[in-house]
Amino acid sequence: MRIADPRDILISPVVSEKSYGLIEAGVYTFKVDPSATKPEIHDAVEAIWGVQVLKVNTINRKGKVKRARGTNRMGQRPDTKRAIVTLAPGNEIPLFEK
Repeated sequence: MRIADPRDILISPVVSEKSYGLIEAGVYTFKVDPSATKPEIHDAVEAIWGVQVLKVNTINRKGKVKRARGTNRMGQRPDTKRAIVTLAPGNEIPLFEK
């Protein structure tokens, strides 16, 4: 494993209706560094918030191909990697105050 600051691994939380629904079940979704591994993500979440992580699932998402307005040129949004982190019962991350 490479040595990195935990805040370099987790880029931002994913803000969507589906991710808000998962927070109720103790599952949090983050955009992460594309080269981050599951053990690095696990350790970063535990180091930043001091919670117990049960499992980490990752998703590599391809960027959408978009047509530029007014021309036929094509561009692409950046590829992203997301991590779905499941916490042990009784643990929570204070991402958004309710």
